[in-house]
Amino acid sequence: MCYLLLREGTCTPTAVPAARMKLLPVAPLLLLVLTTLEARPKPAALKCRTGPLDIVFVIDSSRSVRPFEFETMRRFMIDIIGNLDVGPNATRVGVIQYSSQVQNIFSLKTFFTREDMEKAINSIVPLAQGTMTGLAIQYTMNVAFTVQEGARPPHKKIPRIAIVVTDGRPQDRVTEVATQARDAGIEIYAVGIQRADMTSLRAMASPPLEEHVFLVESFELIRQFGKQFQDKLCGVDMCVERDHGCQHSCVSTPGSFYCECNPGYQLNADRKTCSPIDACADGRHGCEHQCVSARGSYSCRCRAGYYLNQDKRTCSMIDYCSFGNHSCQHECVSIPSGHRCRCHRGFTLQPDGSSCRATDLCNGVDHGCKFKCVTSEGSYHCVCPEGQQLQADGKGCSRCGAGHVDLVMVIDGSKSVRPQNFELVKQFVNRIVDLLEVSPQGTRVGLVQYSSRVRTEFPLNKYHSADEIKEAVMKVEYMEKGTMTGLALKHMVEHSFSELEGARPLSHNVPRIGLVFTDGRSQDDISEWARRAKESGIVMFAVGVGKAVEEELRAIASEPVEQHFSYSADFTTMTHLVENFKLNICPEEGRGETEIRSPCECEALVQFQTNTVAILQSLTERIAQMTARLEALEKQIALKK
Repeated sequence: MCYLLLREGTCTPTAVPAARMKLLPVAPLLLLVLTTLEARPKPAALKCRTGPLDIVFVIDSSRSVRPFEFETMRRFMIDIIGNLDVGPNATRVGVIQYSSQVQNIFSLKTFFTREDMEKAINSIVPLAQGTMTGLAIQYTMNVAFTVQEGARPPHKKIPRIAIVVTDGRPQDRVTEVATQARDAGIEIYAVGIQRADMTSLRAMASPPLEEHVFLVESFELIRQFGKQFQDKLCGVDMCVERDHGCQHSCVSTPGSFYCECNPGYQLNADRKTCSPIDACADGRHGCEHQCVSARGSYSCRCRAGYYLNQDKRTCSMIDYCSFGNHSCQHECVSIPSGHRCRCHRGFTLQPDGSSCRATDLCNGVDHGCKFKCVTSEGSYHCVCPEGQQLQADGKGCSRCGAGHVDLVMVIDGSKSVRPQNFELVKQFVNRIVDLLEVSPQGTRVGLVQYSSRVRTEFPLNKYHSADEIKEAVMKVEYMEKGTMTGLALKHMVEHSFSELEGARPLSHNVPRIGLVFTDGRSQDDISEWARRAKESGIVMFAVGVGKAVEEELRAIASEPVEQHFSYSADFTTMTHLVENFKLNICPEEGRGETEIRSPCECEALVQFQTNTVAILQSLTERIAQMTARLEALEKQIALKK
């Protein structure tokens, strides 16, 4: 195979082995037709222009890219854009940078002038972290090339081009996601600089690889690419050469053209003339209350008692209480017609509509508490002496029950789990349920699934028997997409363990247990809500498999951390928890400083832990076998490519 070795001041074809890493395959890049910086535009008899194309630059800004090298990449993008025919009906350009995360600089719909694009590119601040190239390609496919972000619809056949520029070896897998991107119609050019890995570049790029893979010896040489691709972007503008007859605007495509209408108009059946549309009638206006149509446009309007927000679509109720003239003793509540007063819990609104009066409910009702009645704001509850547990009737007291807990399981439904493993996770949930005494007075179980969003599959008070719960678990649908573990923890703390969703009051001494199951790195911060969960009295267990991050699992787990998390593909690290569990949670007296906890709570936690570990061990072999089979299949696919 023939490669092009790019060195400073030379560009000479040389037949050398493909293993040489400072080589550049000779091929025209469909996208980058530019002359070198020394060249100047010359008059031409042919009308030569680019596009229309949808182009997204995917730029590596990892810590290995030094500041002056990033400036070269910055100028590289600006030089290319300077020679493109950019505009809403011509070539559209987007830029993203990546390291350990992906940052959108501007999308395909953001700018339509070179000046605005250049200003945004000059404002880029490198991320200077890792090199997650696979994550960047996934973002390019799932976000950057969507119609919502400015990409033209597929039926318009506008080429979608992604230019990946990197100087290192990816720290994640790129083969599978690059294949998905190419299958989605994205043409990928892989430009490697200096230390880039040729195998990874070939795994990313579109075929034929000789025309889509480039390896450059230095950052300085990257700006010499333009002269190699001039012929590819030079074509006849069909809108200029032909009498197109478009009423508003003509869009040229290779060998043809089509007509487009201005915003607020629609193309008629003749595909040339345009008519104004009723923007309210198409149902896409997004107005929360009312849509008011105008010629070629629309505006949103709110009902009485509301005002239009800055997004010009949604409405918010007018805060009449903020005017300061309500005279409410406790709280003022705004309503569309004005305001009303509300008292704190434990108080009653008086006939004047503004003042409040408190009542000791324990003295005013037949509470029936066997030990003691405690008045709280607007209510009351019974309590028991230390070492005894409130019975199901909420009044009597008894010794510890048989391991009754409020258990919420938070399972990872992200794309990386895969459907086969997600079915095993559901079996894991049901095996736990089989060993619990599920009833309204015994153990209550809730289930939450998360990916890029969070969904309560069922709350603690939804089902009252193990059979009902197991049936509901098997109907849970796999969510896929991202891994927002922090958002899931927030949902668990704020909603799942609320009394509204079935959690028993803290005064009942029923342990609250949260079990988080994940297989990968969270895409958001988990530290704050992991801390809040433990501070609110929830005993947290973290189970990680596959690519789960040990640091995140430790942040989720309760103290002692070593006995509340497992980080293994086959869960073998959890086998030691049972024998040490009671010693650490319920230490005997006389052993120095100990944590004093309710005997009922300790007994319940020990039984829950014993049952859980038994289930995890029984699933060890099945999950390990499934993981091994999937990894072998991925290797076979990679070798075939």
